[in-house]
Amino acid sequence: MFGENVFSIGTMKQFISDDTYKSLIMTIHEGKTLDPSIADEVADAMKTWAMSRGATHYTHWFQPLTGLTAEKHDSFLVPDYFGGVVLQFSGKELTRGEPDASSFPSGGLRSTFEARGYTAWDPTSPAFIREGQNGATLCIPSVFCGYRGEALDKKTPLLRSIQALSRQVLRLARLFGIDTDGKRAYPTLGPEQEYFLIDREYYNRRLDIIQTGRTLFGSQPAKHQQMEDHYFGSIKTRILAFMTELDYELWRVGVPAHTRHNEVSPAQFEIAPTYEGLNIAVDNNMILMETLRVVAERYGLVCLLHEKPFAGVNGSGKHNNWSIVGPDGKNWLSPGDDPRENAKFLTMICAFIWAIDTYAGLLRASVASAGNDHRLGGNEAPPAILSLFLGTQLTDIMEQIMNGSPSNAVERDDFIEIGVSSIPKLPKDITDRNRTSPVAFTGDKFEFRMVGSSQSCAGPNVVLNTIIAEALNRICSALEREVEAGTDFHDALQWILRDIIVNHRRIIFNGDNYTCEWVEEAERRGLPHIEYTPEALLEIISEKSKDLFTRHLVLSETELMARYEVYVHTYKETIAIEGSCALKMVKKEISPAVHRYMDELASAISSVRALGMTNTQESETILFKVLHYNEKMLGSLGGLEQALKNRNCDDILKNMNALRTSVDELEEIIPMDLWPLPSYSDMMFKL
Repeated sequence: MFGENVFSIGTMKQFISDDTYKSLIMTIHEGKTLDPSIADEVADAMKTWAMSRGATHYTHWFQPLTGLTAEKHDSFLVPDYFGGVVLQFSGKELTRGEPDASSFPSGGLRSTFEARGYTAWDPTSPAFIREGQNGATLCIPSVFCGYRGEALDKKTPLLRSIQALSRQVLRLARLFGIDTDGKRAYPTLGPEQEYFLIDREYYNRRLDIIQTGRTLFGSQPAKHQQMEDHYFGSIKTRILAFMTELDYELWRVGVPAHTRHNEVSPAQFEIAPTYEGLNIAVDNNMILMETLRVVAERYGLVCLLHEKPFAGVNGSGKHNNWSIVGPDGKNWLSPGDDPRENAKFLTMICAFIWAIDTYAGLLRASVASAGNDHRLGGNEAPPAILSLFLGTQLTDIMEQIMNGSPSNAVERDDFIEIGVSSIPKLPKDITDRNRTSPVAFTGDKFEFRMVGSSQSCAGPNVVLNTIIAEALNRICSALEREVEAGTDFHDALQWILRDIIVNHRRIIFNGDNYTCEWVEEAERRGLPHIEYTPEALLEIISEKSKDLFTRHLVLSETELMARYEVYVHTYKETIAIEGSCALKMVKKEISPAVHRYMDELASAISSVRALGMTNTQESETILFKVLHYNEKMLGSLGGLEQALKNRNCDDILKNMNALRTSVDELEEIIPMDLWPLPSYSDMMFKL
């Protein structure tokens, strides 16, 4: 089953000649430029294979700046001269497409009247078949650019950043005496994906979820996640059936889905793949998010990928597990068994320390969104302050290097004693896990925990790749200067790593990132605390960011400015849509229900009094409460209307929060049969 709908290297070999196969392998594995002369043969082979899998159409599958995927389907049918058709797919059609670029967000790179944009096949990510109810489509992973070559997508800068990182890792490898001839270095990624499921019946009755992906109103149920009994709990039958089919669908298109479990909040779950090359992992995560939605529909469910669909319970993120494979085929974030291996390892750790401290603001900007603002900083996700967890052993080694007495090996306390005779000793990882840290070393990788669940992993990894490339560039330049001046390589390396630790150790924090004390401590250390998206996005267009991305040929100044414009526009429109949706819900659903209840209650009180009974104090108290919160609701409603007219995001959010407070209080009072919206209890527990 695995990969049966993927035009993988193994499948490809069955359909193309040996010479074409060798040429294409050089492109895929070594980054050699694609030979145009083989395009027709590859295209015909791809078409033959795709049709054998039931495909009638093909599409260049790309990732515009919406953060989603895009596709335009063309059939293989071409008219012949005799009134019939032939089935055809040329090398030109494989390597280049031309979707309309004017209607995608471009941040000014394209005008409405400038429609031309190009998609180009990315041969390093395999084509795959997406099956529908009555047919199938060949999806060709592609980049998307404008008429002048500007990147209009997420994939192009990702590929550029991978190249930039590879250049610097190979440069460092040569300094370590490692053969790099004909070899490559590449980052790997394992993105964990959190999500919520609710019954479609409830989804259809919640305009807020339909239009914004989250609940704008909803009072807390008596029980939600306080008992911590959902996390890793037994999976319900319906959900397990969904998860099983989800795995099958993902395996068929080559997504190595590996782990599935209940998450912390009721109705929240997680799926995680095994590690892959970063470019393919990002593509596969986009496939995963779409497949989650499609398979959920088959079970009468809706998958919610918003970072905070329910207030007061845990939100959802992506844990971005990043590592780097060197030209020797080894993971350079895994400690080795000899001094050279450990020197590589410690160099990469110090590169990370330098990069995270130097570009903390930019890394924060890479995960900035209206949805993630609801999640970051709560006691469920990393705070908006960047810090780095290394664990006790690694921190001790950093101290040794700083004090001039480094250990030649990474010492380990290798086993955990359980104290039960029937259970053997457990091998211990080099670090514990810190679930509160934004960036944590977890044994052989760094886990960047701030990425939002609905986000593409491309943006955060463009930043990670580029800042690590810059850190290695500085380390290599310093090493080259010292060695050329006659300094012993190992002495020079020790001095350079010591300098990094001395100047950037403020970013290392192994404690609880959720505490108020850490916020105060971070401020004393001078670490940036950027709480909200508008401020964070300014980091993208800082002079430091422009210098970084342009020097490493990842993004031009124009492309950076365009992305800033797109992300600011997206943030503002998201807030405006949420405000407008809240307004409509109160006016058309909630306010009529409140007035019905007030009328019923007032009528009941009058009827009781007409019978000569005067003991209506409790009913009157309820009525006065409803009147009180109704007045507050209407006041906030007026404030929200004005804020929407002024397009002031801060005022929209302030009035939405005030409006929500009143509405949630009313939900607590008004009978369930009159309240128009499905409750949190319904949505989170009735699966």
